[in-house]
Amino acid sequence: MPEHSTTTFGKQRLSIEDIVHIALEQGAVALTSDNQFAKKIDSAVAFLDKLLEDDGVIYGVTTGYGDSVTVKVPLDLVNELPLHLTRFHGCGMGSMFTPEQGRAILATRLASLSQGYSGVSWDMLNLLKDFLNHNIVPVIPQEGSVGASGDLTPLSYVAGAMVGERDVYYQGEIKNSLEVMKSLGLTPLKLRPKEGLAVMNGTAVMTALACLAFDRAAYLAQLTSRITALASLALKGNSHHFDDILFSVKPHPGQQQVAAWIRGDLNHVEHPRNADRLQDRYSIRCAPHVIGVLQDSLPWFRQMIENELNSANDNPIIDGEGEHVLHGGHFYGGHIAMVMDTMKTAVANLADLADRQIASLVDTRYNNGLPSNLSGSNDERRYINHGFKAVQIGASAYTAEALKLTMPASVFSRSTECHNQDKVSMGTIAARDCLRILQLTEQVIASTLLASIQGLRLRIAQGELEFTSLTADVQAMYQDISEFFPLLDEDRPLEAVLRFTVDAIQTKRWSLYA
Repeated sequence: MPEHSTTTFGKQRLSIEDIVHIALEQGAVALTSDNQFAKKIDSAVAFLDKLLEDDGVIYGVTTGYGDSVTVKVPLDLVNELPLHLTRFHGCGMGSMFTPEQGRAILATRLASLSQGYSGVSWDMLNLLKDFLNHNIVPVIPQEGSVGASGDLTPLSYVAGAMVGERDVYYQGEIKNSLEVMKSLGLTPLKLRPKEGLAVMNGTAVMTALACLAFDRAAYLAQLTSRITALASLALKGNSHHFDDILFSVKPHPGQQQVAAWIRGDLNHVEHPRNADRLQDRYSIRCAPHVIGVLQDSLPWFRQMIENELNSANDNPIIDGEGEHVLHGGHFYGGHIAMVMDTMKTAVANLADLADRQIASLVDTRYNNGLPSNLSGSNDERRYINHGFKAVQIGASAYTAEALKLTMPASVFSRSTECHNQDKVSMGTIAARDCLRILQLTEQVIASTLLASIQGLRLRIAQGELEFTSLTADVQAMYQDISEFFPLLDEDRPLEAVLRFTVDAIQTKRWSLYA
């Protein structure tokens, strides 16, 4: 999707990249003008109105919610019911989702409602679109969802913002949504029957987070491959470990791709490295086998995330054209839970890999002649300088925390809501865990990246590596990092440069492999 293009909802299948671009404010959103889309929206609204006129029984419209399904709501109170749903779910806790995450959540909920099977009005669809285009982002607490009946509590903050009762991020401040809408000439939403349920009863939060997590994980697979090459060069490793013939006999395509990336970065054909060194440690030699697990998993991660993204996932489903009310459980986030629990394990293994690489780089027993802790100090000053010693300790701490969080959330289902929701997905907790593991892994990788660059500098300074023998891409990355991270010859605080490097990773500062 080209930057600054418009993403159209209601016709074509949306991609992970569409949601990421919207989250990053890269382009507007629109509803399709397709006649079939309009017919689906109009017919569902008309069918619901007809059922209400006929005194039909519809879950969440003429009944209470969840276990209260047996409570029949008098028709004169039906119009108040959705507003009460948004209010009593206003009990979220924990830190708030960021504006970027909030935009992804809005876009993901709009994607589901735009399937045309939720019985929502044009007013709701257009206001969601307007929130995105004006960058009005609900302030949403992260905690309180068990992932079925969908993300009820966090999504209540979306519904509450649309009716003017909650806070939003707007122009760098937190403001009341009603005030913001009035300032822009937008009309607060008056929820129709079923509309509170339609916004809240779905998987939008976990799916939005999964889209953002996928984007970060895919980049880390490439960056960890590049760092492995840098670490191998700094350690005087054996480039034959990544030979194409070697990997042809184990046909995992993602693993083969990672080996090819590393092999290319090592310039193996033109400058085969250290062919006399028989075997490197596993953190170098087996890096394609570690990174390749994530790389090979990305296609099925994408399939499951994008299928959920392009689904109607609330309850009941309203088939306006066929005039059916279909009660089911599409709010259940099991697929996203499985993806997030699996992804977080694969990503944490990248942290563990990079942590082992930096451990080798700083240790004179294993780094093949580099100075202790990669300190660039001269002989007279080496007694008081400690280089990357604390950075390596920090990387170990981040890794340990990441590995601790890999316990699958999806197996911790709890019976909730009077045993109506007696099996739930925990998909949103899994997604939040995955994002935390991504953050920790990015911190480990930033540490190992800087250590690898320091190691390369020392090899070049010692005359053991020629800068001109490096590939153009590796040279460019080396030079770019050297501009904000000069040689570490005297001890100095490295927090600022580490934070800068983590931000560079998260914003994809370096274009890696085609």
